Amino acid sequence: MNASPITTWEGAEAYFTFADSPTAMMIILSLSIAATIGTIIATIKHENDTFIDYK
Repeated sequence: MNASPITTWEGAEAYFTFADSPTAMMIILSLSIAATIGTIIATIKHENDTFIDYK
């Protein structure tokens, strides 16, 4: 069951595993956004805990 129109990988500069799967792309995007927001929240908490004692 080979539905791919690609017959050879010769000369290919890049290929994307999930390019044809919107669900996988949304999962990866969601995880990236969650990691970014989590990092920002952790940084804010750390900075507040660190510098609140010096006020």
